[in-house]
Amino acid sequence: MEAIRARRRKLRVLRVREGSQRPEVAAVVAAAREAGIAVEAIGDPRFAEITSGVANPQGLALEAEPLPELPLESLLGSIGGEPSTLVALDGVEDPQNLGAIARVAEAAGVSGLILPRRRCAPLSPAAARASAGAIEWLPCARVANLPRTLNQLKSEGFWVFGSDPEASTDLFELPDRALEGRRIVVFGAEGRGLRRGVGRALDHRVRIPLGGQVASLNVSSAAAIFLFELKRRSKLATLR
Repeated sequence: MEAIRARRRKLRVLRVREGSQRPEVAAVVAAAREAGIAVEAIGDPRFAEITSGVANPQGLALEAEPLPELPLESLLGSIGGEPSTLVALDGVEDPQNLGAIARVAEAAGVSGLILPRRRCAPLSPAAARASAGAIEWLPCARVANLPRTLNQLKSEGFWVFGSDPEASTDLFELPDRALEGRRIVVFGAEGRGLRRGVGRALDHRVRIPLGGQVASLNVSSAAAIFLFELKRRSKLATLR
C-alpha cells in the first residue's frame, strides 16, 4: 500500500491470490486500480511460486522496479537550508536492520538516509518489508566514501552525531546549542560500531544511558531512542 501511495518507483503489476477476501487485500487492490496499476488474480500454485521464501505474503505480490538511489546533491537539494535531520549508516549489512531503521527514521521526520556503497544492505524487498513501507517515502543517497561525505557536509553547516555506547556524552544531557540547525546522525553495525574514519568525522559522540545489565541495544532500537529524543529536544528549543 505504501509503495502504491508513494509512487517513487515504477510499479508493474499487483498479483492477488485467488480467493483472498480480507478487507485489507481489497483496499490495496482498489488503490492499485485507481493508480492505473495492472491487477492480476492467480491461483495458489503460481502465487506460492512467486512468493517463495517470503514469510506470510498475505495474498499480495507487487512487481516493481528497484527503489531509486539519489546522488547526494539531489538529497540535499530536496531539504534546502531548513533545519533537518539525516541518518547515515556505517556497516549496517542486515536488511532487517536497515528496514527497521528506515521505519523509525521516517516516523521521526528524518529527511533522508545516507548509505555507503560498500558494507551496507541494499534497498531490497526484505528491507522494504521490514520497514513496513516506510522506505517507500524516505529518500536514500548512496555515497562512495562515508567519512569524506560527512566532512563535506560539516563544511556545509551540518552537525554530525555518532551513536556510541562507549561515549562520555549522555544523549539526555546534550547542550541546547548542539541541537541547532541541520544534523546527521550516524549509526554503526552492531558489535563493530563506527569505523575509525567515521569516528574522526564526528562533532558529537553520544551514548544512550542504560540502566540494566545488557551492554547495548539493537541498532534499530538505539535509532528510535536517539532520533525521537533529538526531535523532542528540538521542539522544546523552538518553544523557548
